[in-house]
Amino acid sequence: MPKYFKEGTIPDVGDMYFIYGGKGTGKTSLSKNFPGLKLMFNFDGSTNAIADTDDIRVIAYDQGDAKQIQRQFMYDFNQNVYKKDEQGNVIINPEIGTIVLDNVTALQNWVIDNIENGAKDGRQNWNLTQKWFRDLSFLLRKTQLPILATAHEMSGDVVGLFKPDMNEKTFNAFASTFDVVGHIYKSDGENTIDMDPENGNKGANRLDSRKTIKANELLNINTEETKEEEI
Repeated sequence: MPKYFKEGTIPDVGDMYFIYGGKGTGKTSLSKNFPGLKLMFNFDGSTNAIADTDDIRVIAYDQGDAKQIQRQFMYDFNQNVYKKDEQGNVIINPEIGTIVLDNVTALQNWVIDNIENGAKDGRQNWNLTQKWFRDLSFLLRKTQLPILATAHEMSGDVVGLFKPDMNEKTFNAFASTFDVVGHIYKSDGENTIDMDPENGNKGANRLDSRKTIKANELLNINTEETKEEEI
């Protein structure tokens, strides 16, 4: 059922960030900046960057989980993100402040391997993969929690430009609900995020007017500047 909001009653839901980049650019470390207890679903075993934290709960998958990754992930998601209140109603676990999906590239590769083994039609395989990621994206949005998803980069269509290391349609299906899409990279020794689609990388920022920022400023939304642009 759709939800109907009268003017002036539109809720502020959790912002969703999709950040992609090369190794060592600080993708996983971005999770440290997000509010509350972070629930991280890690798909590549690269947890060294957050080993010094005490506010990140990690569910880490490896190659042994690949063949049942969709089922295992959904089980873990439901077990950790939801709980029942005293009245028996299913609610979002109040312990969780942010959900993190670390390395969606690896997750995509496992999912398509499983789907390819289940169907003969290549077009159908990718359609099923895109649907699975679209459904996952809406599931994340429905929690109304802040979301961080990371992915590896690959070379774009022009030398010096980059895009997420994902099938193009799968990326579009997954990232459609995200408020920010950014390419993270090293610039003069600092981790920098490019969110400007005019630069040629995959980028978007629906939260404010910032285009290129330092990585540690990702959550510093400039609401005043946004308001000025809207006037």
